[in-house]
Amino acid sequence: MCSYVGLPRLVALSWPGGAGPGFNLGALAVAGACLCWGLDNNLTRKLSAGDPLLIAGTKGLAAGAANLALAATAGLPALTPAQIAAAAAVGVLGYGASLVLFMIALRELGAARTGAYFSTAPFIGAAVSIVLLAETAGPLTGVAAALMAAGVWLHLTEHHAHEHTHEPLAHTHAHAHDAHHRHDHPQGWDGAEPHTHYHEHGPLVHSHPHYPDVHHRHRH
Repeated sequence: MCSYVGLPRLVALSWPGGAGPGFNLGALAVAGACLCWGLDNNLTRKLSAGDPLLIAGTKGLAAGAANLALAATAGLPALTPAQIAAAAAVGVLGYGASLVLFMIALRELGAARTGAYFSTAPFIGAAVSIVLLAETAGPLTGVAAALMAAGVWLHLTEHHAHEHTHEPLAHTHAHAHDAHHRHDHPQGWDGAEPHTHYHEHGPLVHSHPHYPDVHHRHRH
């Protein structure tokens, strides 16, 4: 549902200040970046049952290597040790920890809801800048924020329940013993929950409220 709110929000943010409507290259670049981010979310969701630390580390290494290659190609000067340490700290807190939590949310909530909740970050940053840096915001920013809030509200208030079928599945992820995890355990298990091990899901048909998490990616 939030996808239908995303386009009007983009229109509101990129609407020109002149008399006539139109889009500039900056708006198209933002739309392209949003498209790539949406594709990345849906592809990353397919990996969300894996180890989020390993996935975040792999993506971080790939992105870091690409950025270093671009910097070297552009002839930028080498960084000092202090600059490297500062960049690493920002990366760990601003990207690494965020991506790990994002991966867990993809596993538990699905790509659409995770993207909708995560997209509130720029508006929170804008609100902080208004309070702390005396930045100004125009009326279109308020319209975009209202559209974003509407999309998040639709996700939060949705009640999704119907009879559905769980196909046989085998994977590894952190879990507790609920209706979807009734299986035997390796010898020596101490009863701690949540815990992580390879397990198999048998076929199951039932009805209950659910999100499109790692166990509920079925047709409707």
